[in-house]
Amino acid sequence: MRKILAIILLLSVCGNLPAGTTNGKQRVLDKGWTVFPAGALSAERLSKGAEKLPQETYEAVVPSTVMGTLVANGEYAGLLEGMAYADADRSRFDEPWIYLKEFEVSDLVPGGHILLQFDGISYAADIWLNGHFIDSVEGPFRQWCYDVTGYISRHNTLCVKVRHAKPGEPGIGFVDWNPRPLDESMGIFREVRITRTGPVAMQHTAVRSTLDGSASLTVDTRLTNLSGEKVAGRLAGEVDGRLFRYDITLEPFEEKTVLLTPQECPQLLIENPRLWWCNGMGSPEMYSLNLSFITENGLSDSQTTDFGIRKVEQYLNRDGSLAFRLNGRDVLLRGAGWTDDIFLRDDPASNRLQAEYVRDMNLNLVRFEQFWGTSEDIYDLCDRYGLMVLAGWSCFWEWDIYLGKPHDPKYGGILTPDEIELTAQSFEDQVLWLRSHPSILAWFTGSDRIPHPDLEPLYRDFLSANDDRGYIISASGLKSPVSGPSGTKMMGPYEYVGPVYWYSPEAPGKAFGFNTETGIGAQLPVKESLQRMGLTMKYPTGPEWDFHCTVAAENMHDLAALRKAVDGKYGKPSDIDDFLRKADHLNYDGTRAMFEAFRVNVPKATGIVQWMLNSAWPSLYWQLYDWYGQPTAAYYSTKKANAPVQLIYNYAERAVYAVNETLETVDGQAYIEVLKPDGKPAYKASRHVRAVPMKPVKVVDIPAFKSGVEFLFLRLEADGAVAARNEYVLTPKEDVHVWKKSSWYQTPISDYADLKPLSKLRAADVSATVDQDFTVTLRNNSSCVAFFIRLSLRDKEGELLCPALWEDNYLTLAPGETRTVACQVRPEDSLRPATLTLSGWNVREQSVSLK
Repeated sequence: MRKILAIILLLSVCGNLPAGTTNGKQRVLDKGWTVFPAGALSAERLSKGAEKLPQETYEAVVPSTVMGTLVANGEYAGLLEGMAYADADRSRFDEPWIYLKEFEVSDLVPGGHILLQFDGISYAADIWLNGHFIDSVEGPFRQWCYDVTGYISRHNTLCVKVRHAKPGEPGIGFVDWNPRPLDESMGIFREVRITRTGPVAMQHTAVRSTLDGSASLTVDTRLTNLSGEKVAGRLAGEVDGRLFRYDITLEPFEEKTVLLTPQECPQLLIENPRLWWCNGMGSPEMYSLNLSFITENGLSDSQTTDFGIRKVEQYLNRDGSLAFRLNGRDVLLRGAGWTDDIFLRDDPASNRLQAEYVRDMNLNLVRFEQFWGTSEDIYDLCDRYGLMVLAGWSCFWEWDIYLGKPHDPKYGGILTPDEIELTAQSFEDQVLWLRSHPSILAWFTGSDRIPHPDLEPLYRDFLSANDDRGYIISASGLKSPVSGPSGTKMMGPYEYVGPVYWYSPEAPGKAFGFNTETGIGAQLPVKESLQRMGLTMKYPTGPEWDFHCTVAAENMHDLAALRKAVDGKYGKPSDIDDFLRKADHLNYDGTRAMFEAFRVNVPKATGIVQWMLNSAWPSLYWQLYDWYGQPTAAYYSTKKANAPVQLIYNYAERAVYAVNETLETVDGQAYIEVLKPDGKPAYKASRHVRAVPMKPVKVVDIPAFKSGVEFLFLRLEADGAVAARNEYVLTPKEDVHVWKKSSWYQTPISDYADLKPLSKLRAADVSATVDQDFTVTLRNNSSCVAFFIRLSLRDKEGELLCPALWEDNYLTLAPGETRTVACQVRPEDSLRPATLTLSGWNVREQSVSLK
């Protein structure tokens, strides 16, 4: 009966709305834009239709940047390949550009209002509608809403004249991750909407919850009386079939924030709520709030807001490290750092693939070192997939080399009253825009620095009144005079270190506390992607390879560290394929150890963010999957390292640990086997394991040996099934790091762990079959170990299928072992002819056709 009443209520208040709108009242102005250089053209005359368009015009969509539009129109072909970007001309973007859009508004209603909303313009703009000047705006993270009822007509022309950020202005930044966009991200990079309302408009609706057995909801919305008369009405809402209402009166032109709690509306108290959990701990349950403001004349405005019920606790543990609890349970943050595309071209399809990748890798966190995204879409996906989010400001504004003006060594570049005001207003706009998302764990108000003492109280006071999450003053281990220590650390490394580094007490970036960004440097794409990048497939690699590293001034701008590590650990490569094979294994083992060490060291370890998740352009550095969407070797070692329950080899102790970050204890039997390369046994054991959540337990010590390499195979069985699997190649001694010479980006290695015997492995015979559902069965028919087997699927043209989500990849098989590995592809790809290709360190390349 309650559901029927809810439907009747919604139908009764949502009639007589204009056609062609979203949810009955809103339309996104996305298609049919025209973009061109402003030159001497008048924006006012263009918006009146009184000036001719220039010959140089481009069809555009919004969101977009100018560069994204030009590339979509066929310009700059091959710009991101080879060395082409080094010589690209930026001068055409020195002048402003114009976005022009014509649109219709039908059935204008007397007493109704039309709002024009901009979610993001970079960096500054002049806005004209039908010859009427609307506003001059600046700041890419401001949001703008205008009542344009007096200017609107049936046929309308919107003209937005944009310019990019000048040196010293806080624009959108990529820091040292990649070259700067040629246009400095100039454009309308987030959505533009027109919204129809009655006399009262509703904005920024969100739901907060407190959890103590039952859930007490707080509905927060902002009402604005757009008319010159007093308006009486009611808020009518529905959550999970529960109806509530609240009467309210607004004075002429009054703006009022309304908070509704169970005290005003008892229906907002929910017994036995479905909770939002992060990936690996439970289901990310979501609710919807339907909220309307109704006057005696009918519906004035309405919003539908999705939200989750969860409790987030942010605290400093006994070691002074920042830690979090979710719904009363300790949670180890395991994530990676996101970046948008270099020309801000991410769309729902690319967002969805990347969110699926994060979930597939068993990660539970994404760090946005920026308020990234061209819409709310990526945050919606994080809600749906249970991916916790840390969002906030980038260090781009904290260094003079990027911001373009002198910075303060404590507070970065936001220093003057005007800069502080703009940044505070931008922060408020972003929080109000995103606060309904349960995935957002906390807000970063600083990265390498802390906020200015005049700025931080503005953040704190705003959040205390408008949101239920805390903020993190800095990604680095700094202390604020306003709020005290950050509890975080950002001590690197960002360049290659050996697996034992993460377990070593002397290591600056050791598995302790919350390491907000760290990684092993170069993480090469697969060969097929490197070829698409226009790189010469020869070894030693040429200068174009170094060009696609980072643009950091001090280091990480070439492959020197990677080449040194490959030579030292594996021996000098004989050709490009040998180099890539060795670099992939270096990447696989190094990235896995980083994540695993933090899991083994719980509770002293509270969080780890791999730097980075993805790349803004075709890159060789800091990525778990490349710009083309193809996973690197580290993707699969990250997936294995973060399996909800896992057996892990501790390189420092030469011991195996069991870890569990689910909500349930796992009882099982661990099987440990060490083999020589020829397949002869070196050690074998089994142990009962009781893996309690968030309590790592030592399972067994692994015997030392004197020379060569050995292979460690770990398997955990519980409830009659394999609950965890892991494989390692072991050496007699680990890398020797020179701790006294540690820098912010690396600790040098004086003596490398010797993996050169891998080049002398005896050839293994591996056979493969493929089912119609892309399930691959591999069998090692040899008496020796088959090492580091890469699986790939190709279409009839020989191109890699993307996405192809392998259950496991870069596999190592014991003698006689059979392993079945599933692969998920898109439905349309499952109907096409495909070929499985497999190759390994000591396994010849072979292909199996699947019709």
